[in-house]
Amino acid sequence: MSNDVESVERVIAAPSEKIFALLADASKHRTFDGSGTVRHASKAPARLGLGSTFGMGMRIGLPYSMKNTVVEYEENRRIAWQPRPAYPLITRLIGGRIWRYELEPVEGGTRVRESWDISQEQVKALMEPMRGITRRNMAKTLERIEQLVT
Repeated sequence: MSNDVESVERVIAAPSEKIFALLADASKHRTFDGSGTVRHASKAPARLGLGSTFGMGMRIGLPYSMKNTVVEYEENRRIAWQPRPAYPLITRLIGGRIWRYELEPVEGGTRVRESWDISQEQVKALMEPMRGITRRNMAKTLERIEQLVT
């Protein structure tokens, strides 16, 4: 992993297929979001796949919207999407991070790794101060995923 990637992982006592089904359903993202910022999905297919696009209504103080594209996909093993602001002028400053989930069957269930990859972020310096809170939120996300699938 490079310095541009923060990851957390957790072994969850559930099959990878069940966890992946949750991750591949954009309408469910609010149920496991550990940051509390995800509000609702829009224009999302019933099941995400490589190249799928979907909107996400967000809120940190004020509401805002993101456009997401699934950029990595391996059924029941890996899914990642790249959000960009829905507002063209803001995309010059932020956008390009990748949220990635990797699932590995292990004894007792599935190792789930969530990563926050800022290697393609527009201005990395704007994201750097968010590392600590992002790691904590990802740990909460994995805890919520576990609650939903077990």
